[in-house]
Amino acid sequence: MAPSRLAITWLGHGTFLLRSPAGKRLLIDPWLNGNPSCPAVFREPDRLRPLDLILVTHGHSDHTGDLVQVARATGAPVVAIFEICKWLEQKGLTNLMPMNKGGTERVADIAVTMVDARHSSSMIEGSTFVYLGEPAGYVLRFEDGVTAYFAGDTSLFGDMRLIAELHHPDLAFLPIGDRFTMGPESAAKACELLQVKQVVPMHYGTFPVLTGTPARLRELVEPRGVEVLELRPGETTE
Repeated sequence: MAPSRLAITWLGHGTFLLRSPAGKRLLIDPWLNGNPSCPAVFREPDRLRPLDLILVTHGHSDHTGDLVQVARATGAPVVAIFEICKWLEQKGLTNLMPMNKGGTERVADIAVTMVDARHSSSMIEGSTFVYLGEPAGYVLRFEDGVTAYFAGDTSLFGDMRLIAELHHPDLAFLPIGDRFTMGPESAAKACELLQVKQVVPMHYGTFPVLTGTPARLRELVEPRGVEVLELRPGETTE
């Protein structure tokens, strides 16, 4: 029987493997081998086959550490902002789908819209500092109409209200670690602006400096009727 619900597997930090209701497999921000939270079974690119789409939110190494290897091993198209795609071209990749904020393209029967994020985006290669465009988030509308907002690394920003008005997301993937992204308090406000009913916390617990916790987020949002979908690395929920 074909899958009928969105399945979410957290691979630690900001890396997720999604299975769409029609069975398409999406990998977001592939950081596997250097990721202390990623289960060993997922650290080999071949373990991710088959893969229908790779999404990249920004260029930092804790979101792109295994991007080139996974893209080569699986042959999956990579959706990213223009500058990241040009950088990937220099690595020899060809199955690239560059886009920019505000645009929408349909990939593997999923509508992918790139939206704003407030962060930075770069890569250090040897002694060279490489600019990789602006950070981004994504709105994903799946085959059954379920819509997810994937924030990437971001601070809270008021235009999350526009994401709610334009896209009506059912659930949001939000960073909560603090220091480099939102903490739980800002993420709770983001849930309010986005008007979501479910939230998947991410980008926390990987290192001691990331102090935000799902427990604190739950204290803030569950009284407002928002369900926190807390996952352990390697765990899948539908």
